[in-house]
Amino acid sequence: MIKRTLLLAGLAASFAIATTAMAAESTLANIKQTGTLKLGYRENSIPFSFVGDDKQPRGYSVDLCRIVAEDIGKQLDLPKLDVRWVPVTAQSRFEALKSGAIDIECGNSTQTLSRRADFDFSVMTFVDGAGLLFREGEVPSSIEAIKAQRVAVVAGTTTEKTLENLIATGKLGVLLLKVADHDAALKALQDRTATAYAADRTVLVTTALVRGQGQAFALASLQFSYEPYGLAMRRDADLRLAVDRTLARLYRTGEIRPILARWFEPLGKPNDALQAMFLINGLPE
Repeated sequence: MIKRTLLLAGLAASFAIATTAMAAESTLANIKQTGTLKLGYRENSIPFSFVGDDKQPRGYSVDLCRIVAEDIGKQLDLPKLDVRWVPVTAQSRFEALKSGAIDIECGNSTQTLSRRADFDFSVMTFVDGAGLLFREGEVPSSIEAIKAQRVAVVAGTTTEKTLENLIATGKLGVLLLKVADHDAALKALQDRTATAYAADRTVLVTTALVRGQGQAFALASLQFSYEPYGLAMRRDADLRLAVDRTLARLYRTGEIRPILARWFEPLGKPNDALQAMFLINGLPE
């Protein structure tokens, strides 16, 4: 009986090890077998991931993923890789990864330790921080001036979580108006349903410029979070390495510059933090 128990335990352990190994190889193996790579994109996270006038995915993160896809096709020696673009939201993006609906999420997802417990992330793709957008002429002199007023925020984002923590600890006395996406948040600000709109500062500026319909807005100087972006995937060391190899090359060779200029030039030159990020993540082969 003891020998049988030990044998069964050994078989179970071996099966678990084999299953783990298969899971680690599954994404690239599946891509090679099917000839298909599924990329998730956000429909209105300008300038990172959005739908262009031609109804096609556009944006900084989308461009990075296109290059990643090209390199994965070469790595797997595929004569033709079918790249399928799948729309996701802030609320559905991680479930889409879990279910296999997408292989890589090409948006502006912030890397956090709790997210990395369940998902893999590439090396950093951008550095941002959350702030508050107001109607022009209505930026308060202090955060206390908007106490008990509504702040629009997209549900399922790290900005939402950060604001909830600040409210819970008594550091911020506002009411959250949780909305589905950035267009809805800007509309709440325009319609005066909300006093402010909270999101990552780059998203705030570009959303106001592109979707603001000529209305004037003002960005408060306050920045209340650190948002290191990365391309999100299921836990898969081989896929993560393939993605990182592409991004590191772009950073190391300077190929990232025209991509960066395409989407951020109207906002000015990259700040010191962003330039340092590219330098640090331009890993050698």
